[in-house]
Amino acid sequence: MIVTHKEETESKTSRGTKDVEEVIAKAIKKLGAKKENELCKYLPMKSGGYMHHFTFKKMKHKQPQDLAIIIGRHVLDADRPIVIAPKQRAARGSRKRRDHMNFTRIQLERMLNIARLAGDKEIITILSPKKSLSACRKELIQSIRHNRVEPELWNSYVESMQLQQQAAALDPSLAHSLN
Repeated sequence: MIVTHKEETESKTSRGTKDVEEVIAKAIKKLGAKKENELCKYLPMKSGGYMHHFTFKKMKHKQPQDLAIIIGRHVLDADRPIVIAPKQRAARGSRKRRDHMNFTRIQLERMLNIARLAGDKEIITILSPKKSLSACRKELIQSIRHNRVEPELWNSYVESMQLQQQAAALDPSLAHSLN
């Protein structure tokens, strides 16, 4: 009887799968686990952390002998199996832009005052809070009543008017809601 390489590897993997199933069953019993995925937390990886359940399933079918050795070493042969700490992952939001700076309201007001003292109109317009059209109108009327000229207030009024006109051009029903 001639045995081909394919048949030989298939018989090895089927024997390996039976062996690994026995090893997994023993490990589950030893740990008191309910599922085989719970074994993953006891199996360290070279890259750090414990074995992912997808890797576990993949090794179970493609490298059953290797998986049986790993389970044997870290669960069955160990007196007290150790739960491996999870791999350190990047914090949530870590992919956000790093050049964006967040300032408190007090810090913004201080920077705005510095810009006013320096007379830098561009920075003043950037740092000035955006006001609604009605708020701009009120402040403009008050500044006129008090005989004060505030160019930045006029600029914010013009900007608010332009935004309202653009919105009205896109959707006429929004024109009244922006006042």
